[in-house]
Amino acid sequence: MGRKEDNIKKAKDLMHDLDHIRNIGTAAHIDHGKTTFSDNLLAGCGMMSEELAGKQLVLDYDEQEQARGITINAASASMVHTFEGKDYLINLIDTPGHVDFGGDVTRAMRALDGCVVLVCAVEGAMPQTETVIRQALREKVKPVLFINKVDRLINELRVTPEEMQQRFVKIITRFNELVNRTVPDEFKGKWTVKVEDGTVAFGSAFYNWAISAPYMKKTGLSFKDIYDYCKNNDQKALAKRLPIHEVILDMVVDNLPSPAQAQKYRIPHIWKGEIESEIGKSMVECKDTGPLALMINKIIIDPHAGEVAVGRMFSGKIVRGQEVYVAGMPKVNRVQQVNLMVGADRIPVDFVSAGNIVAATGIKDAIAGSTVSSNPDTEPFEKIVHVSEPVVTVAVEAKNAKDLPKLIEVLRMVSKADPSIQVEINQETGENLMSGMGELHLEITEYRIRNEHKVDIVCSEPIVVYRECVGKKSPNEFEGKSPNKHNRFYIEVEPLPEKVVKAIYNGDIPENVKKFKKESAKLLQDLGMDRDVAKGAFGIRGLNMIADVTKGIQYLFETRELVKEAFDEVMKRGPTASEPCQGLLVKLVDAKLHEDAIHRGPAQVIPAVRNAIYGAITISEPLLLEPMQKVFISTPQEIMGDATRELNQRRAVVRDMTTEGDVVNIDAKAPVADMFGFASAIRSATGGRVLWNTENMGFEPLPRNLQPQVVKQIRERKGLKPEPYPASYYMG
Repeated sequence: MGRKEDNIKKAKDLMHDLDHIRNIGTAAHIDHGKTTFSDNLLAGCGMMSEELAGKQLVLDYDEQEQARGITINAASASMVHTFEGKDYLINLIDTPGHVDFGGDVTRAMRALDGCVVLVCAVEGAMPQTETVIRQALREKVKPVLFINKVDRLINELRVTPEEMQQRFVKIITRFNELVNRTVPDEFKGKWTVKVEDGTVAFGSAFYNWAISAPYMKKTGLSFKDIYDYCKNNDQKALAKRLPIHEVILDMVVDNLPSPAQAQKYRIPHIWKGEIESEIGKSMVECKDTGPLALMINKIIIDPHAGEVAVGRMFSGKIVRGQEVYVAGMPKVNRVQQVNLMVGADRIPVDFVSAGNIVAATGIKDAIAGSTVSSNPDTEPFEKIVHVSEPVVTVAVEAKNAKDLPKLIEVLRMVSKADPSIQVEINQETGENLMSGMGELHLEITEYRIRNEHKVDIVCSEPIVVYRECVGKKSPNEFEGKSPNKHNRFYIEVEPLPEKVVKAIYNGDIPENVKKFKKESAKLLQDLGMDRDVAKGAFGIRGLNMIADVTKGIQYLFETRELVKEAFDEVMKRGPTASEPCQGLLVKLVDAKLHEDAIHRGPAQVIPAVRNAIYGAITISEPLLLEPMQKVFISTPQEIMGDATRELNQRRAVVRDMTTEGDVVNIDAKAPVADMFGFASAIRSATGGRVLWNTENMGFEPLPRNLQPQVVKQIRERKGLKPEPYPASYYMG
């Protein structure tokens, strides 16, 4: 029996021993060494050859990942590590660092209890480092720090031992600043990292060595010795004395929580059901004898096994042949296979119990973010809140008409496997739109459709997704009449306060307002909303809200669902450019309804309310919001001019500039629409001598002078009349 099989056998035995399980992930800025690092951990535990560790990149098993040298998918692996004479089961998820795949990081964090954040010793904490720390803390995942690429400091930058220590202090201080900024109140001061308590390690994932304070005591090696080893180019001997997997996994076992500890504080945060119920108690105590509760965080499409649902078991056991329910879906699903994962391999086991990460086939209705349970009425887990949303779209067509039904099927599968890809299939126009986080995200998805799903497709140039809003409150209410002229609705719109938009986005105010009626009204008032409007809120769509501020109107309650339907319709497609609305507060201020129910059915109410909302937006200074990106550039001083010139051509605004030695760091923001092709442009402008990256930062109003031209382009592309309709058009 090889070490790998031996490991799997041990893993099966350890699955029930909650104190000896750690669910951890890697998280870092792109190219800070996560996958190389994961390789070393796997090799040390006998899951792959030690010689190839750091070169084979087992968890980058996708063909595109190998070709591009970046991680695209979060991949998981289970391994066994011995610490102080006891065996521990480590479930590891390796996450992507590129901003376009940030959704995968957020979803992976839901399955974890702790994470190792990697920071490059040369580059220090970068923008994406800040984002991954925020993603981890939002899910109450405890971080520890690994400072990677220490060998480069010594051999490339030729720093002295004193300068090296100063760099480390700077990185640790910055890391703690970022943690303190977003850490939940109950862990303030408890989750910061310190060298002396073993929550910080230093090393080189590429050369397979690492060191931490407890390990220094154990081996008697000091920073001075490490410096000498690196200087003398003897890192192989260093790797033998300080194997990275031992140092890191000791740190993980010693400092990161077990599922039994973590679920006590994580469950009330990610599940809003009744904690005193049977399933609530079972999850908090992480019982494998309780009802099944499994949260799916990833769907893998396997050419042979079909859809594989990977997720975290919070309660109960999942067994082959078991009947399970996916929250919100009517049908029963039958589990066909239960597996543990090691990169691309799935190892079949009879069952997996609470506190572990499982890969199961047969749960057809599951998508990333679904709740799977043994009871159809189980309260689902909280919605996973992503840091950014899709901002770039391409139109996808099948090259051959005969492939059209297959393409629609494939697009549905793609959006199921990667929820950060949004697919809109328009039956009327036959247009299929695919939206993603950025150019690279869409490029890789297109590649997969062509090569893995074997559908020949033609894609349009990338287009930017805009949002519609208003610049001011309606000067007066707008009347919408029903086609039979018997019903009238009076609507006002205004911008929704920024704090309320944030609360909806973070999931503090649920989309299903009825469910939390009292709490929502109180929360809205606390956020500065008028009392009557807060109490009258009855619908949310996207980041928009509708409120009923009328007084004592007969029959209105019966037609409220229809009013909400009309509101939903308008929020999907605004009047200015037929783009989704964002940050709108729609108020129903008055209504006149026919006493006979037959005259106020859907065919009368929906068009009347729809026209009233369209008209109210049209008279309230309609605005287009465009997606923005933060752009960070690190450039040598002599070519700074070329880099800033490239930014200026793209409507970028430089927010900050700092100088470190002969390097200038530029922090700017630019519209996504003007950033296409930036990668090749900045490379050729600077001879490839700059480091740069981007991060999505939400939507901002498009400059007024550009609005007419952009609106016209969008409308013509969608086959609409070039000019938006005036308010008189909606008066009926």
